[in-house]
Amino acid sequence: MTQKPVVGLVGVGRMGANMALRLHDCGYRIGAVSDRDAEAAEKLCETLQIATCFDLREMTRRCDVIITVVSDDQAMRDIYALDRLFADAAGKLFINCATITPSVHIELMAQARALGAEMLEVPMASSIPQAREGSLYLMCAGSEATYAKAGPLLDALSAKRIYTGPAGSASRLKALVNMVMNINTAALAEGLGLADALGLDLNLVRQAFAQTGANSHVLETDGEDMQHREYSVFFSAAHAAKDSTIAWKLGIEKGLPMVLAAATRMQYETMVLKGLGELDKSAIAELTFQNRS
Repeated sequence: MTQKPVVGLVGVGRMGANMALRLHDCGYRIGAVSDRDAEAAEKLCETLQIATCFDLREMTRRCDVIITVVSDDQAMRDIYALDRLFADAAGKLFINCATITPSVHIELMAQARALGAEMLEVPMASSIPQAREGSLYLMCAGSEATYAKAGPLLDALSAKRIYTGPAGSASRLKALVNMVMNINTAALAEGLGLADALGLDLNLVRQAFAQTGANSHVLETDGEDMQHREYSVFFSAAHAAKDSTIAWKLGIEKGLPMVLAAATRMQYETMVLKGLGELDKSAIAELTFQNRS
């Protein structure tokens, strides 16, 4: 892209809104934003000083690149309907940043090609601060030519990015990343919960974990929060439940037992049923500490 394209974003919650602000800071013109939460979309439009656009067909007309950050398979199919984003899609580039079932990414990419559009599958690993500062880790799948074409825009959003291959490969990798992260989170919560029940000093326990085989990135990001019940949302328990289910199903399809993935999935689904789904995933500690939840 010799000139910066006009960018539209669908799904401007915690991640999408910060991606929009980051691209704006990097000199990209944001042509339109849209979200099911009209108030959030309007607030972002005021900040960016752009007109509100809730018509997805109009977004496709206004913008050269449309980035979608939505939460589930059905939402993706809904926004990419032929009378919505896929109307007048020829010549446009769509970048899907959602963590959804790989087969849906494959399905949508095939539709895009048939309509004369380009599409990349770009699930993200990182959280809200990284979205705002442009240091996301991006896993990218689709045509290598499209990946190269989108390079400058992807660089504005990321500190690192990798190309994983054809459609479906990046979302499979992202499912594995989140599966292992969620299992680690559940294991840490269980370890700290048991330590607390045994009367151990949790500050010392976390120090010991950090110097031994119990260390993990999750210990660094979530350990203190679990101890002090600080559950500000960076990655919600509801999303953890969804992503654990995606990975569990992929394993079952291959005939693998997926014991840990299944157990973790059940814990996060329990959180959702208890009304804890919109807390951070670290709130799984509410299920493992005595006298909580």
